[in-house]
Amino acid sequence: MADPNMKDFSKRVKRINKRHNKLANGYIASVNHDGLIVAKVRRSGPRFPWKGVALCFVAFFLFKGFLLVQLGETTFNDRVEKLQSGTVVEQAGAYAMSADPLTKWIAGQITSLLR
Repeated sequence: MADPNMKDFSKRVKRINKRHNKLANGYIASVNHDGLIVAKVRRSGPRFPWKGVALCFVAFFLFKGFLLVQLGETTFNDRVEKLQSGTVVEQAGAYAMSADPLTKWIAGQITSLLR
């Protein structure tokens, strides 16, 4: 006859070993509200680079703003219109490069900084 305490002990040992194996891949130590230091498993696997994507969008809109200031609004719009009459890729570029309100606002801020 098996001892019921031994069965519980085996469950606890399995749970502890499983947690130990997870923590072996990396952990973050944090302090609870009561002062107890707890090791939390670090997420593994590929993560999406949200900061990099946001930085690319900011850089793109800054670039459009600088172009709008440098070329002037009429020349900028003429070049975008030329792109609209081109291939599908050029039309997509024209859509991306069109002077939207954010680009105009950024151009206004750049103009005020340069004066």
